[in-house]
Amino acid sequence: MTQRIIGAGLCLSAALATLGSTAFAEPLTVSNWDGYMAADAIDNFNEATGNEAELVLHATNEEIMGKLIASGGEGYDVVFVSSPFAEVLSKLGLAEELDHSKLPNLSNLYAEATELPHDPGNSFSVPYAWGTTGLCYRSDLVSEPTSWNDLLKPSDDVSGKTTMLATDRWLLAAGQLALGYSVNETDADKMAEVRDLLIDAKGTLLAYDDTTFYAKLVSGEAELVQAWDGWCNYGIAENAEIKYTIPEEGSDLWVDTMVIMKASENKDAAYDFVDYILDADNHRWAAENILYKVPNQAAMEGLDASLIETFPNMGMKPADMMEYEQLRDVGEAQRDYSRVVSEIKAAN
Repeated sequence: MTQRIIGAGLCLSAALATLGSTAFAEPLTVSNWDGYMAADAIDNFNEATGNEAELVLHATNEEIMGKLIASGGEGYDVVFVSSPFAEVLSKLGLAEELDHSKLPNLSNLYAEATELPHDPGNSFSVPYAWGTTGLCYRSDLVSEPTSWNDLLKPSDDVSGKTTMLATDRWLLAAGQLALGYSVNETDADKMAEVRDLLIDAKGTLLAYDDTTFYAKLVSGEAELVQAWDGWCNYGIAENAEIKYTIPEEGSDLWVDTMVIMKASENKDAAYDFVDYILDADNHRWAAENILYKVPNQAAMEGLDASLIETFPNMGMKPADMMEYEQLRDVGEAQRDYSRVVSEIKAAN
């Protein structure tokens, strides 16, 4: 995901004793989205290890990538980025090749989380959260949607009460999936079809919205929106009539990851931080508080059953998620993607 504006906090005190007592003289810089880990995670990590880690925030993948590429990765130790951007960091030689012997808590991951197409074997990235993108809707106001076209070509009574995600890859994915194309499609003619479909859909939208669409559902201003599964859960938490569904044409599989920078001068501390997050009790915080699925089997198995009852998409099995195509780095075609999105948003 590209933005996180979620306020929550929970003390991460469990399993601190397992981290050892090694102290690190150099400060550790971790860059993450706001609210994407416990507010006291850094302090607890520092207390457990004697380290002087600090958290810096980035609003989008694009923001942190610009800084990392400009600096050659210097000044950062651990960064949280979505998987296509982790791929880019690896291809540019900026991501550390991971030494699994320094990450014993990797054993907590689901088997599927070690076989992700962007990085089979977790050679340069460790998955932090994962999920799907689908349709979030007011079940008391509209019938359950079954197709992406229910959003892109809405009925007259729903037109003007829909939103789509503004971020390039997810905006395009809705059109790609509706047309039966790959979410990593690069064929120019097919992408022209995607552009035209999304330009037509633009005229029916209330807004492009990455952050407040669930609030629009709660208020009734919107009735049907494109949504990341976890963000739909924020709406469900406020109104039980809000539901989440994956259209018949499918979803993307998105994965947010942790990457250790090759330029890091604090490698041991960086490894300890990633392993700290992978502790079952610590990683469970993300599932319980940001309401996203985490790829940590030990963490997910510790969730209270009532959480999954309230938020059914939290119970989606990893094997079912793996049926969807993962967003990947499309290389030079990213420029074409950006151009297509610009044309869509500039269209009248």
